[in-house]
Amino acid sequence: MVPASVVALFEPLQLGPLTLRNRVFISALTRNRSVPTNIPNALNLEYYQQRAKSAGLIITEGVLITPQGSEWPHAPGIWSKEQIAGWKKIIDAVHQEGSVIYAQLWHLGRTSHPDAPEQKATGLPVYAPSAISARGGKFRFIPGEPGYVTPTAIDDPTILLDLFETAAVNAKEAGFDGVELHGANGYLIHQFLDSTSNTRTDSWGGSAANRSKFGLLALERVIKVFGKDRVGIKLSPAGGYNDMGMPLEETIATFTHFITEADKLGIVYVDLMRYSEMLDPVIDGEKRATKHDILATYSPLFKHTKIFSNAGWTGEEAAAAIKDGKVEGVFFGMGWINHPDFAARLEHGKPLDNPIDFTTLYGTYHGNEEEQRKGYVDYPAAVY
Repeated sequence: MVPASVVALFEPLQLGPLTLRNRVFISALTRNRSVPTNIPNALNLEYYQQRAKSAGLIITEGVLITPQGSEWPHAPGIWSKEQIAGWKKIIDAVHQEGSVIYAQLWHLGRTSHPDAPEQKATGLPVYAPSAISARGGKFRFIPGEPGYVTPTAIDDPTILLDLFETAAVNAKEAGFDGVELHGANGYLIHQFLDSTSNTRTDSWGGSAANRSKFGLLALERVIKVFGKDRVGIKLSPAGGYNDMGMPLEETIATFTHFITEADKLGIVYVDLMRYSEMLDPVIDGEKRATKHDILATYSPLFKHTKIFSNAGWTGEEAAAAIKDGKVEGVFFGMGWINHPDFAARLEHGKPLDNPIDFTTLYGTYHGNEEEQRKGYVDYPAAVY
């Protein structure tokens, strides 16, 4: 018997052509375990398969669409045949467990580092909309553990759009059910949207419409590959993380334009991240985010696209929001890390009682497989 307080979470949901068995979703969670060469491996498969036994929808960890100097050197990619083959095995395992999996396509923009080995190997600079450094960052595997540096303003952003399209082609070849563009948390699409990271004076910057252009064209590129009913995007209008955020009036105007136009494209969902204290750093003595009620502000804009949400939800709160028609599904993050059976625990009224080990969230940078397993695939499921 499903507890009455969460019963709405366990109603099936039609997502485009796919039927999701419940509305308890897994948010993209960087775990830094595709060791050593950014190729999804057997350990990654075990992790996803554990969670696929009860999740309604899985969004992969951020999948790098091209080699980049990430803070997470063992994040998986999707630019090579070997990576496609690795993902195919994971996707097959997820499908065998009855779940659905989307790839989150990820370009870091200015939050890469030119001295990271992966970036050096490309022979390319760190590209961003404008030559403005984000404050923060910590590259633990580079001597001196430096932070972010000033990127190179990209002359022709369509070069970066090509990367998103190619990644979508590769994701489709691997067998993903769809793709989510990472438009949140201060990465490339968000950098184009925000006037503090995008000061361009050409057609890619200035007005809200111009700053929205890159993200909307990226959506069009992946729609061309997957179809609109298999494409979503994640947005964090409150900003904060990775030194993002505009004045409130400009924030609302920008995201109102972007969401309105994305909705017209008919994409299947938008994941609206609520304000999160955890993702709001103090910079120069002040909290960085532009705090406002994300769902109340932007939900009225949606005419076609499903509204999902993310950031700090409890099961009971999520079920109430679904019952009240505020959202149609909710992404959970931290709860899935230390409870591989998170959705099943909610469904059966089991406690969420596995203590989390924060020291193992991102693995070890040079560890063997036994060390990589810790805090990744060794959290126990409940007894049912």
